[in-house]
Amino acid sequence: MSFSIALSGLSASNTELNNISNNIANVTTSGFKGARAEFASVYNGQEAGGVEVTGISQNFDKSGSITGTGRALDMAISGSGFFVTEDAKGQTMYTRSGIINMDSDGTLVSNSGAALQGYPVDGNNNLQQGTVGDLVINTQSLQAEQTTNLDFIANLDARETSPINAFDDTDSTTFNHSYTTPVYDSLGNQHTVTQYFVKTATANEWEVHLKDNSTNTSVGPETITFNSDGTLDTSSLTSFTFTPPNGADPVNINIALTGMTQFGSDFSVSTNNPNGYGAGDYAGLRVENDGSIYASYTNGQSQLQGQVVLANFTSPQELVKTSDTAWLQSFSSGVPVIGTAGTGVFGDLTSGALEGSNVDLTSELVNLMTAQRNYQANTKSISTSDQLTQALFNVV
Repeated sequence: MSFSIALSGLSASNTELNNISNNIANVTTSGFKGARAEFASVYNGQEAGGVEVTGISQNFDKSGSITGTGRALDMAISGSGFFVTEDAKGQTMYTRSGIINMDSDGTLVSNSGAALQGYPVDGNNNLQQGTVGDLVINTQSLQAEQTTNLDFIANLDARETSPINAFDDTDSTTFNHSYTTPVYDSLGNQHTVTQYFVKTATANEWEVHLKDNSTNTSVGPETITFNSDGTLDTSSLTSFTFTPPNGADPVNINIALTGMTQFGSDFSVSTNNPNGYGAGDYAGLRVENDGSIYASYTNGQSQLQGQVVLANFTSPQELVKTSDTAWLQSFSSGVPVIGTAGTGVFGDLTSGALEGSNVDLTSELVNLMTAQRNYQANTKSISTSDQLTQALFNVV
């Protein structure tokens, strides 16, 4: 009996040594979760039967340290949740390793080649929430967008007087102030529209002249008037149209002056916000804390490309371990709950960083020595049992 008990101890110690060795081997593996061997005593009726390994449980409650990498596609989860990936065979896997790359087709993949899953976007870059699929980045150049609106807010100095001479955009003494705004035509060419502000002899009244410097197209004077408290009363300035000389569509800009004031303080511009932009080449990616992925372009614009989703389980301990620091769903783990970082039960997402292994190397080395002593003690039990058996044979 003692021989069998010692053998069970050897087997259990060997399992523990294998587990500890695996922890130590993966101490630098991104997203790895350390595990422990769990034991239970065995009895045959009232007779001691030794020990058995009841399971190997992983520690999902402890996060690994978050280390900045400066690499845009590296991602780390602080708290609960798993990245969702799908391999070439269509098998869904869950991982804490946020090492993500982009393949030649623009698909975001893990370092094992499995496609990262998330909410994709439609042809107009609108997020398709509820539809989970591969995240594919559009690396084509960004088409230019023509300027159609200009929001402009400024304060015109109520203390100023009307110029003596008639307006002439080449003579700065014939207007009080000017301000330029870059705008774009349908081909992405930049034009400069200048607004000239001229105080009239009428109280609380100003004239506005506009000119496109590339075509010398002018419009005006348009009149804007203010109330006695300095707030905007009326404005006849609504739009400005010019035709570029390069074959682009006519540019028609709707101008919004809501918020203009005339106070007794210096001329100042608080808003000069035209829409539109020139064409731009793909420059790179950035990932927001909620998992939203944006493509950046050389014209300073960004476009949404999708959003990373996370998965969580009722019983993550029951997930099936597999290679590439990943897990598979099992019947006991429950079905995955899908969501985004920072919402519900899901942890926060940090871009440009990786979650390290949560293995405590010092503790594992201590556990290794303990397991080694247990193994040696069980071998000593076997050796002693063998000596006693041999002594009995010698007597017989």
